Amino acid sequence: MRASTSPVSPNISEILGDATIFTATGDPVMFKDLWDQTEGIAVVALLRHFGCICCWELASTLKEWRPKFDAAGVKLVAVGVGTPDKARMLAERLPFPVDCLYADPERKAYDILGLYYGFGRTFFNPASAKVFSRFESLRKAAKNYTIRATPDDRSSILQQGGMFVFKGKELLYARKDEGTGDHAPLDDIFDVCCKVPVA
Repeated sequence: MRASTSPVSPNISEILGDATIFTATGDPVMFKDLWDQTEGIAVVALLRHFGCICCWELASTLKEWRPKFDAAGVKLVAVGVGTPDKARMLAERLPFPVDCLYADPERKAYDILGLYYGFGRTFFNPASAKVFSRFESLRKAAKNYTIRATPDDRSSILQQGGMFVFKGKELLYARKDEGTGDHAPLDDIFDVCCKVPVA
């Protein structure tokens, strides 16, 4: 595993695989069923929550990158904290492809991956200052934004996200967001995907 900013167990996909989340349409799905567990390459982006404007910005950027990932044979999986109806708000209003958007209302995947959580990280982490350099992309993502996409469980807004790349069950890349809006550079993610020999 490379480019990790914090330790993640190398066998995390085994533990994560049995976690059940939901499609944006409300169907339960196990994490291990989201991509080919033998040789498939997947970029798994864990958004903070569906009502976070920085996550709308990340989702917008992921949507722009999706054709590159598709052309490289990489499956894009975007997961957010909240219920499927909140996921659909983001999908319909941004818009974002519903076929790669999932909801984790209980933050199961976030807990398993050990993603950061808390008031200080959410509101006072120096890493969050990066969002000010992306004002234009935030403005663009906010065009159809609605705060109604925020989870009903307000403690969920303290959850941070992260970015992971898997080849089958092998974790190739792990990055936990240090603060709100502290997203992994997608150029780096794409480089990791492209350097993986496809079987």
